[in-house]
Amino acid sequence: MKNLLYILLMVLFVYSCGLTKNNGRSGKNNATENDTVRIANDSLEYEIIIIEPGFNLFINSIARPEGYYSQSYLENKNQILVNDYNNRVRQPMRYNTNLYVQEINYNPQIDYGYEVNYLLYNYFVYISRQYNQRFSVPTRI
Repeated sequence: MKNLLYILLMVLFVYSCGLTKNNGRSGKNNATENDTVRIANDSLEYEIIIIEPGFNLFINSIARPEGYYSQSYLENKNQILVNDYNNRVRQPMRYNTNLYVQEINYNPQIDYGYEVNYLLYNYFVYISRQYNQRFSVPTRI
């Protein structure tokens, strides 16, 4: 009888752990959805999607406000930072493939507007701060 009670308690314990694990997953999905920033412009046929936990909080509380930098400043920085980032994507044996997943197609001849340049630059600032990455051009806040 004692063994049956112990087995029943063990089964309930394992079952309850399984319920907690599922609830944790749904919470992660909600957090990821809240940390997704998407900007698109159909006329220029571009889209920028940033899926990074904590980036939304960073933009809304830590990053310098929109208008702090000029668009030309952001464009110049982004051109250099994107080249550096893309070089890291092309060297998976040297750089973490979890951080440098795919190349960023950034053409300096296209006017993406202030918002895209602002978010892209702050994405690099966020990466450098969050993951202690150093780019060829210092990113600062």
